Amino acid sequence: MKLRALLVLALVLGCRGRPAAQPAATGERADLGLRDPKDSADSVLKTPRVISGPSVVVFWLAEADTLNPEDAAAAYDELSAATEGVLDALTAFDIKLLPTNSETVYVALPNHKRRPILVSGLDYPFGYVLIEPGSPERLLTGVYAEDELMDELRAYFDLPEDTTRAKPKVTT
Repeated sequence: MKLRALLVLALVLGCRGRPAAQPAATGERADLGLRDPKDSADSVLKTPRVISGPSVVVFWLAEADTLNPEDAAAAYDELSAATEGVLDALTAFDIKLLPTNSETVYVALPNHKRRPILVSGLDYPFGYVLIEPGSPERLLTGVYAEDELMDELRAYFDLPEDTTRAKPKVTT
C-alpha cells in the first residue's frame, strides 16, 4: 500500500506542468491590477480588505466605467504613477499598499470586531484610503500628483522629510 501511494505521488509530481518562464524585467512600471481583472466574478480585488496595520488602500470602483474611456485611462495612469512614486517610502516605513475594487474596507479592532469604511458614493470612484488602526482614516478621492500624495502620507503617518531609513552608525 505504501509503495502504491508513493508511486501515485511520484506520478502526480512528475506530471505537473512547469511554470511559464518569467518575462524579462522591463523599464515599464508595474500595473496595480485595479482595472480589467481577468475574471471579475471571482477577483480577489472584489473581496473587502481587512486592515490590521498601517496601510494605504488604493481603490478603483466599478463606477469608474461610467467615465469617458480616455479620461479613465488617463486617471488610472496618473493614479498608478503616483502610487509607484511613493512605494519606496511606504516600504521603508512598513506601510502596506493594498489595491481593491471593493466598496468597503474593514479596520480590525482590538475587540475582534471590524469597523467598515465605505468608499462608494464619494466624489470620484477611485483614490486612496490612509489607515492607521486606532486613528481616523483619511480618504483621498481622485488623482493626486506624486508630491501631493507624499505630502498627505507624511502628514497622516507622521513620516520625516527624508523617507530613507539609514541605520545609525555606532561610534565608540
